[in-house]
Amino acid sequence: MAHDEMMGGGSPAAAVGVPAPAPHAPSGKEPPTAPGVPGEHGRAARLDSLTGLRFGAALLVFLNHVGLPFPHLRLLESESATSKLFDVTANAGALGVTFFFVLSGFVLTWSAREKDTAPRFWRRRLVKIYPNYVITWALALILFASAYTSTGISVANLFMVHVWVPDFEVYSSVNQPSWSLGCEAFFYACFPYLHSLFQRIRADRLKYWITGTAAAAIATPLAAYVFIADRPYFPGSAIGANVSAEQYWFAYMMPATRILDFVLGMLVAQAVIRGRWFNIGMVWSGLLLAGSYVLCSYVPFLYSQRSVTLIPIVLLIAAAATADIRGSASIFRSRTMIWLGEISFAFYLIHFIVLTYVRKEVDGYFSVAESTGLVLLSLAISVLASWALYALVERPITRRFSSSRRARRAVAT
Repeated sequence: MAHDEMMGGGSPAAAVGVPAPAPHAPSGKEPPTAPGVPGEHGRAARLDSLTGLRFGAALLVFLNHVGLPFPHLRLLESESATSKLFDVTANAGALGVTFFFVLSGFVLTWSAREKDTAPRFWRRRLVKIYPNYVITWALALILFASAYTSTGISVANLFMVHVWVPDFEVYSSVNQPSWSLGCEAFFYACFPYLHSLFQRIRADRLKYWITGTAAAAIATPLAAYVFIADRPYFPGSAIGANVSAEQYWFAYMMPATRILDFVLGMLVAQAVIRGRWFNIGMVWSGLLLAGSYVLCSYVPFLYSQRSVTLIPIVLLIAAAATADIRGSASIFRSRTMIWLGEISFAFYLIHFIVLTYVRKEVDGYFSVAESTGLVLLSLAISVLASWALYALVERPITRRFSSSRRARRAVAT
């Protein structure tokens, strides 16, 4: 998942890692930028809409976990109601995670600092994500996960390397959403070098890089179906996902394949920055995304997890950024949405713990009304806990330790 301080609601925590020369056009000069779109040296716009959209993506992941019919999460007594809820929410989490991965690449590129270094970039990323990660890792173990998680798997999860193991019991261990942080850690390790490379791409060739990267990401499930055995089924087979744990891992969780989403976000950001992006607007992008979500229910499982929604996600992120650059109207720039976006990283990490613990503490199954009440209670607890984690841990630690004392003294003078 992308977990970046956006340019709205605080100074950006994302930045370039390795200095690189400015990108060039065939003539040696950049083409004119589109109206209202800054050039390479004018990225001063606050991307508040992207901050607001972050909570929408995190909420999709929450709803996906609410709808899973597994015993440790299911609340509904009615089989019919459980089935209908799952039909609606089955692909919501995959959409939200893909959105975060693309957004992460986009925002880190947008907020890149010209004279930064890789170690400084990595320091800011570590300070931004790891304290929340460790706290929620410990909380999950204390409340439920230690009962069925080995020490070795727990330690692998703590160091974010569990996502590299194609075993369902490992990559879904402790706090289930944590796998995406293992992917993000890999993305951050690669970002300084990728950014240096992408700055060298001629502006008129960006479209080929974007097309190739999108095609590779969309085709990943095909490789999984063709080259990886589909037996034994992973636990998702109980919900119609008739693929093996290795196929699911390769197409959906493996950092080396999911980095394509992140790279796509980086390249699209370059296109927007250089005025090379064709913007269709937030309304049309949103409609395409809604339509692609419906289509997910009619394609093979692995394609539904990423391939179908990827292009509409890219269009929406670019459209939201362009709306902020131009000052166009956006419902995601409200004060409430920006605040929710700021706590969305903490929400993403803590909501599964809340849902699992609430399910553990209540007995039996419930009516639709009772289940709705429990879900709303879990949502409220998750939001309040996220706000506390953001206000007491994430924000103060980020402000205090994102740069060294020497760097802070240099800025002060």
